[in-house]
Amino acid sequence: MRPYETVIIFAPELEDSVIESFVERVLDLVRANGGTSGTVDRWGRRALAYELKHRREGYYVVISFGAEPKAASELDRFLLLLDEVLRHKIVRLPEKVAARASSRASGRATGAIAG
Repeated sequence: MRPYETVIIFAPELEDSVIESFVERVLDLVRANGGTSGTVDRWGRRALAYELKHRREGYYVVISFGAEPKAASELDRFLLLLDEVLRHKIVRLPEKVAARASSRASGRATGAIAG
């Protein structure tokens, strides 16, 4: 299983509940194709560097997951078909970066318990 990270920019006028349902659909798609879901980081509404589909801002969500290449390509196809997604990018993380990120996340979790 390979580590991936995807950044999804949703249309800014969408309700938070609608965005949450799309994020759940993305995670369900990854799990249905044999992957494991990782962290979901919601950056919220931010200004875009340039106009996309006549919009100047978007709602950013970053999702980390582990999956086989087939699941990543299926996720790419799914996100391309959604009108609510302005732009997305799926990147395969190098093993060293993924290991560093997971150890940092587990360190934060144990620090929160100990603190």
